[in-house]
Amino acid sequence: MTTNNLAPVSGSLMVVGGGISGLTTALEAAEVGYEVFLVEKEASLGGRVSQLKHYFPKLCPPTCGLEINYKRIRDNKKIKVFTMSEVQKVSGSAGDYTITVKTAPRYVNENCTACGECGTVCDTEISNDFNFGMNRRKAAYLPHNMAFPMRYVIDPAISTDDRSKVKEACKYDAIDFDMEEKTIDLKVGAIVWNTGWTPYDATKIDNLGFGRYQNIVTNMMLERMASLNGPTQGKILRPSDDKAPQTIAFAQCAGSRDENHLPYCSYICCMASLKHATYLRAQYPEAKIYIYYIDLRTPGRKYENFYAKLKQDKNIFFIKGKVAEVSEEPGTGNINLVAEDTITGEKVRQTVDILVLATGMQPNAALDKPNADLSYNPDGFIVNDFKKGGMFAAGCANKPADVVTSNQNATGMALKAIQTLVRR
Repeated sequence: MTTNNLAPVSGSLMVVGGGISGLTTALEAAEVGYEVFLVEKEASLGGRVSQLKHYFPKLCPPTCGLEINYKRIRDNKKIKVFTMSEVQKVSGSAGDYTITVKTAPRYVNENCTACGECGTVCDTEISNDFNFGMNRRKAAYLPHNMAFPMRYVIDPAISTDDRSKVKEACKYDAIDFDMEEKTIDLKVGAIVWNTGWTPYDATKIDNLGFGRYQNIVTNMMLERMASLNGPTQGKILRPSDDKAPQTIAFAQCAGSRDENHLPYCSYICCMASLKHATYLRAQYPEAKIYIYYIDLRTPGRKYENFYAKLKQDKNIFFIKGKVAEVSEEPGTGNINLVAEDTITGEKVRQTVDILVLATGMQPNAALDKPNADLSYNPDGFIVNDFKKGGMFAAGCANKPADVVTSNQNATGMALKAIQTLVRR
């Protein structure tokens, strides 16, 4: 391990997390003249948005927002990007922080042209976390087709034989297995935590069968299936047999609004399922879609109109009731579910080809708390202390939010960070 110290830079700030809100925070600050260190733990920027097929309110593909932001980053010399990096320690106070950042080796340097030859010759395969483990990828891989930086990564699990093969295949001398973990100290005046969210672990919801039955998937898994760069190249198929589903059920609030799991509403789940119904309808015009819900939350005129349009579809059924138990039909892989219709009081029994669990969002900061003087609410979201200043949380690090709300919040937190620097 090598350690370097960068000289303090007056008037700089750090953004932790390179998802959509982190990009917004960094760009808003940099484009008015402040130096920004953007730290992202993954090999590419983009966060959860890069995993989506479309996002609200316009049902845009992620390229719609990410490519523009990436161009703005490339054109702005005020932004220094650190990928595969994490904050290890924060010391100091508002206006004068010292931050220790650890960067893991990528084993691929800036000579990389993303030609793909290393991936072609590599035989070692690893689970594809970008697709939530639904397929495998080579140990020499491009994170995804919109990766920034557009550079390959080599997983440490690569075999010794493959190390030699990928190095020999690279025509640009971009493979460097001598890379080591590095630690640097950075001096900044303010920090904005854009650490984002993780889908709630559905295996913890015992009664809903995820992990036991193959044809039960999560909402984010369905999102990846529907994406052209996903494990099924955009086709939504039953995991057990790759058949086209004709009956699909959604279980809303899977782990959300539940004192045993996430006690809060995750804000995005209802709209995500309504969006997924449009994906299914586009691929399967006659499929029957059942949405089991506690309350459907569609905040704002645009979202309410979206919901109203779907209610007109004769093959989309909304059942006010929570899925209580599931089982697998012997021999078919179909899913049997039981729910109570709270309007009629009747118990509903149904068999479907696929059950989709609308799992909620859990803040990453609740799972891996930063080593910094931060306050949290009981659900693990970072609480902003504007009186104290210096460190702020934006986007889904602060509260459950959609893309539009996250970006609005990120702009405000960029301003709060700048105010800290101005008062310095």
